[in-house]
Amino acid sequence: MCGIVGGIAQRNIVPILIEGLKRLEYRGYDSAGIAVINNQSICRKRELGKVKGLEDLIKHEPITGTIGIAHTRWATHGKPSTDNAHPHVSRDKIAVVHNGIIENHENLRSSLKISGFEFTSETDSEVIVHQISSALEDTGDFLKAVKQTVKKLEGAYSLGIVSTEHPDTLIACRKGSPLVIGVGIGEYFIASDVAALLPVTQRFIFLEDGDIADIKVDELMIYDENDQLISRPVIESNLTSDSVSKGQYRHYMLKEIYEQPFAISQTLEGRFINNRLSDSAFGFNANEVFDNIKSVQILACGTSYHAGLVARYWFERLARVPCNIEVASEFRYREPVLAADSLIVTISQSGETADTLAALQEAKKLGAKYSLAICNGPESSLVRESDLVLMTRAGPEIGVASTKAFTTQLTALMLLVIAIGRRFQLTEVMEAKITSALFRLPRKIEAVLKLDKEIETLAEQFAEKQHALFLGRGSHYPIAMEGALKLKEISYIHAEAYPAGELKHGPLALIDSDMPVVTVAPNNKLLEKLKSNIQEVSARGGQLIVFMDETLVNSADDNVTIIKIPEVENEVSPIVYTIPLQLLSYYVAILKGTDVDQPRNLAKSVTVE
Repeated sequence: MCGIVGGIAQRNIVPILIEGLKRLEYRGYDSAGIAVINNQSICRKRELGKVKGLEDLIKHEPITGTIGIAHTRWATHGKPSTDNAHPHVSRDKIAVVHNGIIENHENLRSSLKISGFEFTSETDSEVIVHQISSALEDTGDFLKAVKQTVKKLEGAYSLGIVSTEHPDTLIACRKGSPLVIGVGIGEYFIASDVAALLPVTQRFIFLEDGDIADIKVDELMIYDENDQLISRPVIESNLTSDSVSKGQYRHYMLKEIYEQPFAISQTLEGRFINNRLSDSAFGFNANEVFDNIKSVQILACGTSYHAGLVARYWFERLARVPCNIEVASEFRYREPVLAADSLIVTISQSGETADTLAALQEAKKLGAKYSLAICNGPESSLVRESDLVLMTRAGPEIGVASTKAFTTQLTALMLLVIAIGRRFQLTEVMEAKITSALFRLPRKIEAVLKLDKEIETLAEQFAEKQHALFLGRGSHYPIAMEGALKLKEISYIHAEAYPAGELKHGPLALIDSDMPVVTVAPNNKLLEKLKSNIQEVSARGGQLIVFMDETLVNSADDNVTIIKIPEVENEVSPIVYTIPLQLLSYYVAILKGTDVDQPRNLAKSVTVE
């Protein structure tokens, strides 16, 4: 939910910390802050809003230091405000930045108040800095004080801590929330994401759960959860500081297809405590909002609309939550009637999609009390106008045809299904099953990406084609729609999608040897129905391409090409089956010689009606 950057060096690290915060902006935040130690004093600057505002503040009120911590915050406990922004300071001698959620903060807060500590924020994080301060007063040992404190914390955390009484030491801790150490020459850095540190190092140590790192300019000691001194390997990253470089890939689109395992892991990271999704992942007061809603209304355009269509199946089938979805440009003009106590869910990669923004505003005029945005643009208009936000954390997506933005939207929507569904009919057993499947998603997608060469060969069947038909059933019908959209966007082949059950109601008239028919066939309860639809196409000489669960029996027909997809849980299979369709459209576009990353007539962010 938040971003941490810290460092200890022999040079002024303020510019490094600010640059690190900028590189974490995609994660979503509402405030930013920095604290450095100079002349045995803590110099702290905090600002509500963008990192740019903090940067401008420091230009007018300069601070310098060789040791410090910085943070971007997304409100969970306490509204967005300067007082609630990190770093938090205790008695002018300890400063802390924190990612995660401290579940027992209320008990700790009560105890610390009795001990005379004054709280200046509403956050759960402030209890950490006061607890460390209290322990330091008792022990006089900085590291020991931190170790005593983390034993009292229940929940998830990654921490960066500095002290005026120990100005040569930066301490880092993690449990359930990521934290990495960047290794420089005579300097060390910490961050919640390696992207923040790429301008200064490509060598990283990934802390494990329970690790505490005692960091000095010329020395690093790491203690594990059993308080044993341990060595963690230094990993050389292949990433560069240029986050929008194509790197080894021919096109941004292919690069972004391959980034999906990492992007999905980022979407999931830090949003679970003890393997259970936290409501606070959706923002301040999310639990109260979710307690009061009775239905969901999704508004989106294009690829985001397809993500919402999948989510409708999930909401209603898994959780029995009433869910409607509409293309945003239609909703705003058709004089709709909203169900009482609906949660308006808007989905947009950029957060600046004009029709989606206008639809949200229209919903508010109609009396909608609750809104939530699923978005990849942390400072976008959609984020600012929504009550709750779930950032997809896909990182920069340069290719116009959305890939990783789509699969991270689906992942985020499943998180929303869990959060709302547990208030309806989503059982604890099903919630645990879905959570487990989500955690395995990155590995499943990596397995599908190994089909790259097979799909590249398959694309040759489309080289001379002008039309294509995509079929799917249930929650995979929207995946068929997304596959058709990708093909038409970047290869300029006319493609459309149908629910497979609709074949006999018209589309069968189009079937011949010149019409490739792409079918998504996971192993679910609709499989037998889908097999009948496949036979209808095959019997009429249609050219069939079937993306099929690897556990199913192959067809022996000459006009059927089977691509076996690794077995995956039904609940998340739409996300996995998206990947081969993306690869197919990419390789067809290569054969067609089109501009893959910037297809004609299209823009990445549609900011006009």
